[in-house]
Amino acid sequence: MVFLLAAIASATSQTVKKPQNHKKIVGPNACAECHKETTEIWKKTHHATTFKKMPRSKEARKIANKMKIKRIKSESLCLTCHFTTQIKRKKKKPIAGISCESCHSAGKDWEKVHSEFSGKTEKTESKAEEAKRWKKSEKLGMIRPSAIYKLAKNCYSCHVVPQEKLVNIGGHPAGSAFELVSWSQGEVRHNVWYSKGKTNKQAGAGRKRILYITGLAVELETALRSVAVATKSKVYAFRMARRADAARKKMKKVAAALPKTGEVAKIVELGYSAGLKLNNKKALLTAAKGIASTSLALIAKYDGSTFGAVDPLIPNESKYKGKPPK
Repeated sequence: MVFLLAAIASATSQTVKKPQNHKKIVGPNACAECHKETTEIWKKTHHATTFKKMPRSKEARKIANKMKIKRIKSESLCLTCHFTTQIKRKKKKPIAGISCESCHSAGKDWEKVHSEFSGKTEKTESKAEEAKRWKKSEKLGMIRPSAIYKLAKNCYSCHVVPQEKLVNIGGHPAGSAFELVSWSQGEVRHNVWYSKGKTNKQAGAGRKRILYITGLAVELETALRSVAVATKSKVYAFRMARRADAARKKMKKVAAALPKTGEVAKIVELGYSAGLKLNNKKALLTAAKGIASTSLALIAKYDGSTFGAVDPLIPNESKYKGKPPK
């Protein structure tokens, strides 16, 4: 297979998630003031409970020992993906597991803007004022649910492990069996704001289609970037090369289902344009960059309503990663 050519297959995600700006983390309690129902769901998810469970697990301790990490909650290597961290007394201090700002970005600059209804109330704020408020919040860094590409990048930046040594030396898994639809619509689903907690509906058909295609594109992009920077022909490189190859094959099936969608065809073309091998950085990064820009163009152009042909490819509810807590 191409990605194992000359026994130097390659690695994953180096669209490494930008480190949290710990100085701008407000913490989940600030979000809970308004998002009570969402917070109650979150508290029962693995994202929340990892705060206490992960550092105590035998597997985590074993990895930490191999990486010469003495205290899991004080080492930045672990803090990036497993915790929400603030700066307290000039030191990084984990305050929660994976929480609101892990996905929606550090909230200091936008948290008040997004929640104050333009100085009015939810009922008296005009549509124009609401639109202006959201635009300002986004400009200040908020990643809203409509920003599918950015959300997907956040997910894959941790579910596809961005550290070669952590895998090769520490024995950390190279990534989760992550897929955007099945994982976002399962345990972590919290679509409760507009119903005030009365319902927690799944995403609509069109959105699921866009989620599925975007997820595959980001997975492929992420894997190509990792292949580009991988340095050793070891576990990390092999796992990630396989991941890249699997993603581009799945995207090829999407292209077959949507033959008139040029953006999907372009992503497939780019996915196969660079060899999945070590020391091929320039070509791989060029392909990854092209996939990123093409993905954004696709999301801007389509809402998924005409993409029904991909439905058989999308995981159904029986394959979702858990169920939202009651």
